[in-house]
Amino acid sequence: MIAEFLASWPLFHNAYISGWLIGILLSLIGVLVVARDQIFIGAAVSQAATLGIAIGMVIGSLLTNDEQSWVRSHIFHGIMGGLLAILAALFTTRGSKTAGRESHEAITGWVFLVSISCSVLLLAHSPHGLEEVNHILASTIVGATTTDVWLFASLTLITAGALGLWYQSTLLVVLDPEMARAVGVPVAWWDAALSIWLGIAIGFSIHVSGVVYAFACLVLPALIAKNLGHEIRTMFFLAPLVSFGTGLVAFVLANHYDFPPGQMATASLCFLLAVAWFVHYTFPHG
Repeated sequence: MIAEFLASWPLFHNAYISGWLIGILLSLIGVLVVARDQIFIGAAVSQAATLGIAIGMVIGSLLTNDEQSWVRSHIFHGIMGGLLAILAALFTTRGSKTAGRESHEAITGWVFLVSISCSVLLLAHSPHGLEEVNHILASTIVGATTTDVWLFASLTLITAGALGLWYQSTLLVVLDPEMARAVGVPVAWWDAALSIWLGIAIGFSIHVSGVVYAFACLVLPALIAKNLGHEIRTMFFLAPLVSFGTGLVAFVLANHYDFPPGQMATASLCFLLAVAWFVHYTFPHG
């Protein structure tokens, strides 16, 4: 099994490395999402990124028929996905504060539903477009390139560095925003920055890994870490380790049994979360 995986390395190494980096990147951000108890925001932002990609494809088809045009490239589609993901993250974070009695869950649910429906409607008469949407929803990582590896390596390093540099301020904003305001931390600016970075990470991730794998890496490793260790500091170390370790084993198994790697990793993380729940409630921390 290991030998088969190593034999596939020259052909699929970009996909494997990109998948592991996406897992580490999103698991770090996911700790903050889980700490805020805003898990469903990941699904909403992922679908908004899909809508952005759909809009990018429509723009490309309207502006030019040249297949080599930049506006019809995956880079442009990724940028559009990132922009819509950022807008969705900002709206779901700030929208419930300005929408009267509507709850945060209601705003997030609206973003999710309008994004998934409109992305299909925009490309309903484009066979290639619907194929692209299905590709995104199907969580396929095998098309990753060397550029993707460098992109996600950079995003991961920036995320880890920012968390290390502004660790205390980030935790204060996430866990106790009222106290943060009392000590002079600009909470609104921090909320916006976190939402923008979530949108960037999700937007670029789903174009490579798909919605299912991206959403799974965002919330499942953090939830596993939360059930195994109560402290946020522990979660920041445990969640990336869980994500990488599970991804490593899952990709080996997927290669051996010829399964989609994204779904294999997601199913493995779901199994580990069930085990973590069992351990947490059977052997509660004293």
